Amino acid sequence: MQNIAKHVSLTPEEELLFLSKTETKNYKAKTILLNAGEICKHSYFVNSGLLRSFTINDHIVEHVLSFACEGWWISDMYSLLSQKQGNLFIEVLEDAEVVILSKENQEKLYLEIPKLERFFRILTENSLVANQERLINNLSLSAEERYEKFCKKYPTLVLKIPQKQIASYIGVTPEFFSKMKSRLLKK
Repeated sequence: MQNIAKHVSLTPEEELLFLSKTETKNYKAKTILLNAGEICKHSYFVNSGLLRSFTINDHIVEHVLSFACEGWWISDMYSLLSQKQGNLFIEVLEDAEVVILSKENQEKLYLEIPKLERFFRILTENSLVANQERLINNLSLSAEERYEKFCKKYPTLVLKIPQKQIASYIGVTPEFFSKMKSRLLKK
């Protein structure tokens, strides 16, 4: 509820209604919550643990789109909003407690607690801004600069996430990433 309180105030009754429309589950690392090709029917809020979204190209290379740690939401936004088959996998990277909100219940909550529509609009806007910033960075910054930005923006994730997934997130091969890190450490 603290996550929601950052943007909108709910009454105790509204909090209970919100919680009644969600489900909390514990997942082990390596659990796949969503497969590419499925229609995404849920948003996931991370109480604890770490999740990631990624896609796999025709050459069976993974491309990490996002990570979600404690206090973050994750979903396949394209599929969730369009209700068409998505391209993303969502995987649990470390054991996690996750709050699950179905698309159906989210829509019901918009009607029953209209200010939640504002909350989710703010989340969507923040996601859009972050994705645009990341796209511009990928087009205009060097790999080293992208890695430095990642480290500054997500200092706690750097220690939790496997190197090959950070490499994928910043758009380089694991081999290039390893050589780049060696160069950076020598500086």
